[in-house]
Amino acid sequence: MKLTIIQTGAVPLPLRDRFGPYPAMFEQMFERAGETFSYETVPVYDGAPFPDAATLDGIIISGSAAGVYDTHYAWMNPLREFIRRAYAERTPMLGICFGHQIMADALGGDVRKSEKGWGLGRHTYEVKARPAFLSTDAPALRIACSHQDQVIVPPAEAQVFLASEFTPNAGLVYANGAAISLQPHPEFDDDYTLALAELRRGSAPDEVIDAAVGSLAAPSDSRDTAGYLGAFLRR
Repeated sequence: MKLTIIQTGAVPLPLRDRFGPYPAMFEQMFERAGETFSYETVPVYDGAPFPDAATLDGIIISGSAAGVYDTHYAWMNPLREFIRRAYAERTPMLGICFGHQIMADALGGDVRKSEKGWGLGRHTYEVKARPAFLSTDAPALRIACSHQDQVIVPPAEAQVFLASEFTPNAGLVYANGAAISLQPHPEFDDDYTLALAELRRGSAPDEVIDAAVGSLAAPSDSRDTAGYLGAFLRR
């Protein structure tokens, strides 16, 4: 199965040499989970044309520094149309962080910059529903995050399966059976999560940064989460 990574942003410049591009993080995430997908990357944020979603095996929509409410990106509305076509054609689709938000926005939800501020570090998300791909009895999953925007109201076709007090709509699974999205980042390793949190000093309160750094002492469920997502995409 080939996954087409719709790349909507780049690793922040100060971290780029150390950590490489986002598509490689997704490849490594699935490799660590034992998945054997092949990949292609479409950097739409850099002007690459969108493929026909109906012809693809599977889709990942990446994170981005952009917000769904930003009107100056030429690729934003074409991305919404791409998502709607993929959804209508039931092409397997996974959205992460901004990908989670733009999927919700394109399919009828409400996304905004949250009054709660930055979510950073490793957060714990309660399992609110157990779709078939989520083969665990664990009450919660611990996954890295880095965001200010949130899905405030999910689309009518979406069911919340992961939630926290900070992010009530952190994981959505959709009624077409082929679309899923997460606010957190299972593709981030701890070194990158730490570096990204430290990069926010000055834009996020020090106590939020310090809590994010401390949160990385807790075990991560990212590898297991990647396995669940892989099972969903290749079902």
